[in-house]
Amino acid sequence: MTVKPDSATRDDLCYLHGFGNEFSSEALAGALPSEQNSPQQCPYGLYAEQFSGTAFTAQRHLNRRSWLYRIRPSSMHQPFERIDNGQLVSDFSDTEASPNQFRWNPLPLPSEPTDFLQGMVTMAGNVDIAVHLYAANQSMGRRAFYNADAQMLIVPEQGRLHITTEFGLIDAEPQEVVLIPRGVRFRVGLPDGSARGYICENFGADLRLPDLGVIGSNGLAAARHFQAPVAWYEDVEGEHELIAKFSGNLWRAKMGHSPFDVVAWQGSHVPYKYDLRRFNAIGSISYDHPDPSIFLVLSAPTAVPGLGTLDFVIFPPRTLAMAHTFRAPWFHRNVASEFMGLIHGVYDAKAGGFAPGGSSLHNRFTGHGPDAETFESSSTRNIDQPDYIKDTMAFMFETPMPLIPTPYAMQSPQLQRDYAQCWQGLKKHFNPDRK
Repeated sequence: MTVKPDSATRDDLCYLHGFGNEFSSEALAGALPSEQNSPQQCPYGLYAEQFSGTAFTAQRHLNRRSWLYRIRPSSMHQPFERIDNGQLVSDFSDTEASPNQFRWNPLPLPSEPTDFLQGMVTMAGNVDIAVHLYAANQSMGRRAFYNADAQMLIVPEQGRLHITTEFGLIDAEPQEVVLIPRGVRFRVGLPDGSARGYICENFGADLRLPDLGVIGSNGLAAARHFQAPVAWYEDVEGEHELIAKFSGNLWRAKMGHSPFDVVAWQGSHVPYKYDLRRFNAIGSISYDHPDPSIFLVLSAPTAVPGLGTLDFVIFPPRTLAMAHTFRAPWFHRNVASEFMGLIHGVYDAKAGGFAPGGSSLHNRFTGHGPDAETFESSSTRNIDQPDYIKDTMAFMFETPMPLIPTPYAMQSPQLQRDYAQCWQGLKKHFNPDRK
């Protein structure tokens, strides 16, 4: 067995400094060809393989492809065979959406050995996205996985993830997120023995940084803070298992070697991670509570300007300084459907019932907002001084189409069947004789 480099840490990452540019990395000096992408003979006897994530004719600034220089081509595996999908769902046409508000307690950690893939359950989805939870207590070992259908945005909530990809290693902890592009093979190890979190499958256009518009050149997520792995490989013989998610189903193929044998790579179709704590929050310093779009990290755009099939929004630590304003998130009904999760701490719009690892679903135009206790305290408290919201990190997956809960989600013991009661205690304050 050969593994190079001998060790890799969370610092072995390169900063992307933007999206759509060319990047390169090599685990052995000179592994990247010096003259052209596909020479007649590659250095070290490697195979050249082009890996395209977008159409060949996509616009240059949107085109995603990488060259991989690997010990064996990725075609070297036995034929795929269908396996059981477990609790993974991709087709939501047989179930129906609901205008009701839903909220779930955190998913319990498994009692039986369960790896990252086995521990995934689908909560809701539509034609554009699918939302999953994961809870695992075992590393994937010699199992590898790739998703031919979608990008995967992984949001850890509990426990670190050691993710081996064809491009190298990514270590992620809660309050960091990892983006795995379509087709990239990876496996997940659990340094802490167990892990839990959220996943969003993006079936649409690639997630990218939003335009900043009148904000200018600084603010929100900075391109320089996104990190890609450096090249790392293992030359390991023996039985391995490759799992593919293809057209909504899971397939399995046997391999006689590790699929993580890329010695060097160059291109723009790469996995990456981002630390949410680096997000530069923008807010009002005069009055009113701005729309949550000011917390947009990544967006999957459509042909309609300003409309995305998926928006990834966070609610990080921030300072609320606006005067004469209801500072908590107000009551609202949106054209967007919102699947929300809590990574860390508490969420300022809910007094209770929303714990880290929990989740909620408010479909398009379904009314929601602060519970009765939060409304009363936010309406009467002194706001002469700023509020410093420190102990929090929440997020939303937003999509313009209704999100359809799965049978698993609706039958789950974690479903809070009394969730709607949190608004029933709101008092009637209306008095036509008092302004």
